[in-house]
Amino acid sequence: MDWDRLRVFLAVKEAGSFTRAGRALGLSQSAVSRQMIALEEALGASLFHRHARGLVLTEPGEDLHLSVLDMAEKLALARARINEARERPEGPLRITTTIAFGTAWLSARMNKFLALYPDISVSLVLVDNEELDLSLGQAEVAIRFAPQTQPSLIQRLLMSIRYHIFVSKDYLAAHGAPETPADLDAHALIVYGDDMPAPVAEINWLLEAGVEPDARREPALRVNNIYGIYRAVRSGLGVGALPYYMSNEAPDLVEVLPDLKGPSFAAYFVYPEELRHSKRIAVVRDFLLQEIAQDTGRDDVPKAR
Repeated sequence: MDWDRLRVFLAVKEAGSFTRAGRALGLSQSAVSRQMIALEEALGASLFHRHARGLVLTEPGEDLHLSVLDMAEKLALARARINEARERPEGPLRITTTIAFGTAWLSARMNKFLALYPDISVSLVLVDNEELDLSLGQAEVAIRFAPQTQPSLIQRLLMSIRYHIFVSKDYLAAHGAPETPADLDAHALIVYGDDMPAPVAEINWLLEAGVEPDARREPALRVNNIYGIYRAVRSGLGVGALPYYMSNEAPDLVEVLPDLKGPSFAAYFVYPEELRHSKRIAVVRDFLLQEIAQDTGRDDVPKAR
């Protein structure tokens, strides 16, 4: 079987249609269709059920899909080992993390990293709702904010992170600063949305800090993305909770109620066990630890392990 046809087969399965698969691969819908017809003829089996709502794998298609995924993983690992056999760290490196961390902190440091390692080609894949699968080669490195349970993954604690309370200088000039937790009653609060899984427990602690038991404040704005909260606070809309890795990038933000500390969580550097000896993994890990040591806030302390 031709590997190009199998690659197209994987794309069709993921996309659910010839048209969307063609867009992803840079091929026409008719070219994708011809590849799948040729593959089905070579196998002597139908691979897809055609429905109005899309393509669904047949039983032979499911069997082929499992086998091709295994082949793709082995090819990705072989390619990684070949790259790592060279003396200098070089080649493609896909790093995935959340939109907030990637946008506010990580992407700003890529210029410095690439100046040190110009032969590494970095791709940042920033996602919130669906994590990429490192074991399938969808990325080589992930920065994640919960301990990983897959035995095939290696994780290293990068830093602990805590939420603190911030306002913009414009908001401070117009409304003043809360002096006590109870003063938050008189301020516009920006909190995390209710309709999405929160990245950390008790993320909306501002609604309850300093209030009577069973009481709760109403926010001025809910945003289901930490970067959205960051932008709303910077705009002068109100008071919000942010980690230092975001506030350090914005000199127009002012911390208030510094003794009132929010929930904390950890950031982990994660990669597949097969890349344990990768030069690219080692240099990006050491670079991130160095950057964290240089600019983290008072209680966002990197932990070496």
